[in-house]
Amino acid sequence: MTAVAEDLAGADHPAPPPGRPAAPATVAVIGTGAIGQDLVSKVHRSTGLTCALVAGRNPASAGLAHAARLGYPTTAGGIDALLDAARPYDIVFDATNALAHREHWRRLQPLGTLVIDMTPSKAGQMVVPTVTGTRAPTERNVNLISCGGQASVPVAHALAGRFGTAYIEVVSTVASSIAGRATRLNLDEYVATTQAALTAFTGVPTTKAILNISPAVPPATFRTAVHAVVSGAEDRAAEVRAVVDDAAERVRGFAPGYEVIACTVTGDRVVVSLEVTADSDVLPRYAGNLDIINSAAILVAEQHAARIAGDTGRTGEAR
Repeated sequence: MTAVAEDLAGADHPAPPPGRPAAPATVAVIGTGAIGQDLVSKVHRSTGLTCALVAGRNPASAGLAHAARLGYPTTAGGIDALLDAARPYDIVFDATNALAHREHWRRLQPLGTLVIDMTPSKAGQMVVPTVTGTRAPTERNVNLISCGGQASVPVAHALAGRFGTAYIEVVSTVASSIAGRATRLNLDEYVATTQAALTAFTGVPTTKAILNISPAVPPATFRTAVHAVVSGAEDRAAEVRAVVDDAAERVRGFAPGYEVIACTVTGDRVVVSLEVTADSDVLPRYAGNLDIINSAAILVAEQHAARIAGDTGRTGEAR
């Protein structure tokens, strides 16, 4: 488990008594594309999680081969393999696509597992770790919104929480070479879900989300620009920058490649340029879009694992 997850979860969920270490929470990953592969690698590095199954549909996929090299069970049986397991997994990451997730959730819901949705389905409870904090999800279906949402919401939420904000627009740019089939299939869902998250977490009714897929060579590093109309911003430019820097520092607690490249104030217009590089065993550095959403998902999973461990310690019962 990461130090960030321990710090966030520890106060409300004490560890089991000495001499009774908590077993890691069991994890299954559905989807063997770049997101799924990076999730498996991040689970591999976590002390609070253990990968119990990686499920795909193509037995020759690179994602299944990657998981097998790390020593984890794999299957080409898709969602059916999870449902056929002897006992439910504690956590399931769904790294497929928005349409598939809705069916997956329908079938997984009776199991009582925590399902972390990596797609822009907007089907579950939207979570942004530095904004929603350590509160336990009220639903078993947790939605990570989108890569642009994870990059922009912390800054947009911080600005709207401190200043009168009338409008927020977010423009994200990802490299074409890392935008997989599911991303391209879900462009409409990406825009709608990111925009809904901006409104939900800032209280600003007028928001807009845009995604650019760049064919540039060499590939463009993931960037997100947050445009905000902030009343009196020019007279409070230093305060605006301080708020932005504080929000970014908290995100770096779990996504170290998150950086503020620029923060400009012109009249009542604030533009914050963010760049995210990947901290990953399998992703190229420019794929910060995948790294930030996966890092957020792992943090949510580790917080849930800490809650499980705390509950087990209090009751003396196994999960």
